[in-house]
Amino acid sequence: MTIGKDIASSSSYVLDVPREDTPLLNNSHKTSSNFKTCANIFIAIVGAGVLGLPYSFKKTGWLMGTIMLFIVAFLTYYCMMLLVYSRRKIEFKLKVVKISSFGDLGYAVCGPVGRFAVDVMILLSQAGFCVSYMIFVANTLAYIFNYEYSMPEAKILGFTPKTVYIWACFPFQLGLNSIPSLTHLAPLSIFADVVDLGAMGVVMVEDVMIALQNRPLVQAFGGFSMFFYGLGVSVYAFEGIGMVLPLETETKDKARFGRILGIAMGFISLIYASFGVLGYFAFGEETQDIITTNLGQGLLSCFVQIGLCINLFFTFPLMMNPVYEVMERRFWEGKYSLFLRWMMVLVVSLVALLVPNFADFLSLVGSSVCIILGFVLPALFHLIAFKNDLGWIGLTTDVALILFGVVCAISGTWSSLAEIFSVKVA
Repeated sequence: MTIGKDIASSSSYVLDVPREDTPLLNNSHKTSSNFKTCANIFIAIVGAGVLGLPYSFKKTGWLMGTIMLFIVAFLTYYCMMLLVYSRRKIEFKLKVVKISSFGDLGYAVCGPVGRFAVDVMILLSQAGFCVSYMIFVANTLAYIFNYEYSMPEAKILGFTPKTVYIWACFPFQLGLNSIPSLTHLAPLSIFADVVDLGAMGVVMVEDVMIALQNRPLVQAFGGFSMFFYGLGVSVYAFEGIGMVLPLETETKDKARFGRILGIAMGFISLIYASFGVLGYFAFGEETQDIITTNLGQGLLSCFVQIGLCINLFFTFPLMMNPVYEVMERRFWEGKYSLFLRWMMVLVVSLVALLVPNFADFLSLVGSSVCIILGFVLPALFHLIAFKNDLGWIGLTTDVALILFGVVCAISGTWSSLAEIFSVKVA
């Protein structure tokens, strides 16, 4: 999702460097209470990735999926704190430099190469999130309004239902993504978060009732071959690492930020695990890649699914904003460009047309760019920032995280592509 628009985004910049000396977003000097910081962390992390967890648990097994989810949550928390410690170290060392974003830290540690690496990962991850949103909206609308056309061979005016709904959304997204100011989009963020939390609550209650009635067969472990697939979905679900530095900047009690972040991450992990387990326990091997389609076509189910579609439809321009920041800074001298924005919406729509399965795409994005952004880069920046101060334990931990991230990214990307390809040829 997103957080309050009074803080810098994950790809904005404030360092005094040639041709990059003006922030894209104005930084506020207001600070947040501990409660508001915890709420902002929750809003920044919880997103559409949770909807793919029950299907992921079907692939990995509920126990393996739960263990993996908590491991990913801990590693994400640890890497977030690595970014915070690295920022504090650099600011203390240089005295005058203010680091407000992930990109700033990349530049401070590695120069233009560091900022470029962060920019590329931010661009790919944010665009990937929006591709998954388009897939969800199109597939869900096809299921609700064209249930008889839900078979692969079904056509509407010669096109698949998914294709029709993606192109139906396209002109409206061009309009929404033409809005230059995040301030005007902020109310959409609040609305999207309220709808998302309400829908999750309704789905979990329905899952409990269905599970008690049907009691389908479930498995605890799905086999090692599905490990990297589940890892990708879990990493995708914790998508907010790019916002940790702006969040820490806005925190009033910075000494307690680590504790606040840990509490928020633990709470989110419990919600995620409960949502994934309950969804899988309710439908077993019938669990769909989008869990809401398992609820049938009753009135309540339709309201929930339409609400989620509205949520993601209006979240789309918010999630694309960091993409526009990167593209306009690098190709348009930081100025607003309607052409670049419309081109990116077109690219996202075309990619969404090519990917058939929501959860498979979550795994692909999570396994590739999100693992690099969430694990590899924080550990690498920390290693460089503390290169003269790390003991052998710290050095080993950073190197192990980097190697772990690279191996998981390669293996998970391969596993996810295999799943997507298998769906296409089925």
